[in-house]
Amino acid sequence: MEIQPIVIGTAGHIDHGKSTLVRALTGIEPDRFKEEQERGLTIDLGFANFELPDGRKVGLVDVPGHERFIKNMVAGATGIDLVMLVVAADDGVMPQTREHLAIMNLLGVRRGVVVLNKVDLVEEEMVELAMEDVLSEVEGTFLEGAPILRCSGVRGDGIEELKEALSELAKEAPPRSMEGVFRMPVQRVFSAKGFGTIVTGIPVSGSVKIGESLELQPGGLRGKVRGIQAYHEQAERARAGHSTAINLSDVRHDEVERGFVLSTPGFFEPATMFGAQLEVIESSPMPVSNRLAVRVHTGTTEAVGEVIVLDAEDLAPGSTGLVQLRLETPLVAAPGDRFVLRLASPSFTLGGGVLIERSRHRLKRFKQFALDELQRQSDGLGSVGEFLEVTLARRQPDLVPLAELAVEGQRSPKEAEDALRTLEEQGLVRSFEGGKRWVHSEVFDRAVEEVCRELNAWFGEHPWRIHADAIAVRSRTAFSASLFEALQEEAVKRERWTQHPGGKVSTPGRAPSLEAGEEEVLASLRERMERAEFQPPSLEELQSEVGSAGARLEALMELLVDQGHVHHVGAGVFLSERSMARAREAVQANCLDSGELDIPTLRDQLGTTRKFLIPLLEHFDATGLTVRSGANRVLKRR
Repeated sequence: MEIQPIVIGTAGHIDHGKSTLVRALTGIEPDRFKEEQERGLTIDLGFANFELPDGRKVGLVDVPGHERFIKNMVAGATGIDLVMLVVAADDGVMPQTREHLAIMNLLGVRRGVVVLNKVDLVEEEMVELAMEDVLSEVEGTFLEGAPILRCSGVRGDGIEELKEALSELAKEAPPRSMEGVFRMPVQRVFSAKGFGTIVTGIPVSGSVKIGESLELQPGGLRGKVRGIQAYHEQAERARAGHSTAINLSDVRHDEVERGFVLSTPGFFEPATMFGAQLEVIESSPMPVSNRLAVRVHTGTTEAVGEVIVLDAEDLAPGSTGLVQLRLETPLVAAPGDRFVLRLASPSFTLGGGVLIERSRHRLKRFKQFALDELQRQSDGLGSVGEFLEVTLARRQPDLVPLAELAVEGQRSPKEAEDALRTLEEQGLVRSFEGGKRWVHSEVFDRAVEEVCRELNAWFGEHPWRIHADAIAVRSRTAFSASLFEALQEEAVKRERWTQHPGGKVSTPGRAPSLEAGEEEVLASLRERMERAEFQPPSLEELQSEVGSAGARLEALMELLVDQGHVHHVGAGVFLSERSMARAREAVQANCLDSGELDIPTLRDQLGTTRKFLIPLLEHFDATGLTVRSGANRVLKRR
């Protein structure tokens, strides 16, 4: 028997016969609790498997109609694809009829039928009046034009016609996709003797097989899938759109409750702030004002918090706007999830909409840049590629790991990479490290311009220099080492930078800015350093010899370093290039002769003193010629 990944749900006012219709359609009692059966009042969710006339099997969820159990009703509506809006012919449209219809619309349900129930209790004239009432109520909603069937759940009138109508609608409904990572909001949890913990619900994305590990959030508990049932039949795999029971190992049933989310490990975590698009229903008795205390229902859970209206003073009934939901307790939800917003107290439905992002920061009101970014993120919810492209465009400049983007998009790393590769072909994003890290092309280009500006600014502050330390340029930015390296390579490729040995960079054709007579001073300094060999003069001594001011003398010595004529070995010690080459050869020969550096012999050979030798040896350590071995130095292996 084929199980179609479609779930049908009931909706409607209390005592309009929803559970009776479910029994008539399926032969299954949806009211699980004795109290429900005794009182004839559905309190919690009821589940039944429903065999359509053509043999396909679908799930059927019965929700409570009483306004006190709207929380349970919304939990049951998660994952519903088709709705049966039940209206009793003897009552007509009632308050919960309207509220349930609004909630189904807010949750994205777009197909269904209207069942005019209890036609056996009233005269034809009353049935016609109820029909007119229904037609007026569904006008302008997703049920406008939907079939309206006259039924009696007790006597059986119209039940076969209802089955046929639901079968036709199920054929038209697109089946739930198995794309993305597995996620199932928990509707029920219990313990079965000999099996342990069993959680039930309707997976909203992905699939999972027996033997795989799953994670429960909040809390991060993990367990293995020991068994799976879909519609009370054993199955090897649970998938989106199937009403499912999963037997978990390593998790106690008292550690789980409705509202938890069972998912592929590492992809979901609780959050207390969400950016969202909010639609206020026309029947809302009040506008949604800034910082209004609300209840947010999504998946199978709810949380109390406040709503921050970002793009208006308030949102009037019938209007739509961007908001941030700030919650007192964390929710486990993902971008694209639907939610319902109700007033915290007294409780009635205000509206609902779509979650756009899990916010990292509090969003400020009326900030156009933030609003544009949030709207762009909202527009990208239609596909994983668009979503990832917008996600990267909103990031601060950095190379974002593929694994992190996979979590953002709730896709496997392979699905995320495939989408990113398509974006790369379009020139929208760039990959690094063989696809392990990604950046948006616009973000990357702006970052290239920033490092070029900072290099020019550095030379503006040091006009006598022809090289800059790349690390000094990076310190002027907030870029990570990996991003800066990529930017540096790109700047060189674009002929905006020139690279030099020793981590030095410059702009192409860079020439120093010298004052009159300083060419001669440079020549004198170079000649003096070569003559000094390993007894170099201090900057103070050079200042008196060449007659140049202290700050300017340091600048000229830095220029000689840039030109490669002089090396700064630290502690104010400068040596000529010829002396450095000789010292390097002497250190290598000394180590080869002795197995390790014989410092007294080297000192005598170079004709220097400890004052100059120690900075020189530390420089060779830092540049990788030698390495410490206990109290001695040896040549570094290559």
